[in-house]
Amino acid sequence: MKPFSTMPADVKQHIRYILTDIDDTLTDEGRLRAEAYTALEQLRENGFIVIPITGRPAGWCDQIARMWPVDGVVGENGAFYFRYDDKSKKMIRRYATADELRAQHKIKLAELGELVVEKVPGCAISADQAYRETDIAIDFCEDVPALSIEAVHKIKEICTSAGTTAKISSIHVNAWFGQYDKLAMSARILKEEFNVELEAVREKVVYAGDSPNDAPMFSYFPNSVGVANVLEFEDTIEHKPSWITEKRGGAGFAQIAEGLLATK
Repeated sequence: MKPFSTMPADVKQHIRYILTDIDDTLTDEGRLRAEAYTALEQLRENGFIVIPITGRPAGWCDQIARMWPVDGVVGENGAFYFRYDDKSKKMIRRYATADELRAQHKIKLAELGELVVEKVPGCAISADQAYRETDIAIDFCEDVPALSIEAVHKIKEICTSAGTTAKISSIHVNAWFGQYDKLAMSARILKEEFNVELEAVREKVVYAGDSPNDAPMFSYFPNSVGVANVLEFEDTIEHKPSWITEKRGGAGFAQIAEGLLATK
């Protein structure tokens, strides 16, 4: 991981797309502060396509797509994308799985959540679960006292044993049925909404993140950037970002924006 401040100017000049995690990448201690929000706004106003890529629920993503200065949002770890059309005043919603299948999965995931809470003392169903459409989120440190890394991995093992895909974020273990992921849905929104093939522009993308569930995105994009708190996972993250900011969380994201805008 090289310091983001050393990213060559010619590389920065070619960046056109900003894909970014939200929790602990845009936020600090669970809060979206003015510095990070302003960075999103300035990037979009200067012609960058800005798309948050998050594990957060559909209910949150509807609000983000409508009200944040972004061009769309990928939510629930790639289960869907939402994009608000300012001209038609309508929300565009695209899902990885059909409505009927999602309904069936929702019942099974609720049963899995009950099992996890029973088997792993101290964890809880995420407070945002009521707003989710496709996955179960198990809280291990957001609204509960932080669990050990061993307990977190036990949560993941129970989920995968039940046949789900499970990923560890900085606050939750998210589990879902199906093979979709953040990268596939990122490619879909760029293709369907912006007529861009992801493979053709991968070197024009900055992906910003902070935790193990960002590893596939870090691996795919040559100009991936970790905010400084990614160092907390340095020994466990499967694929590290190419670059790293000096600052943590939203301040680190603001550093990314400042560096890119300086080349405009």
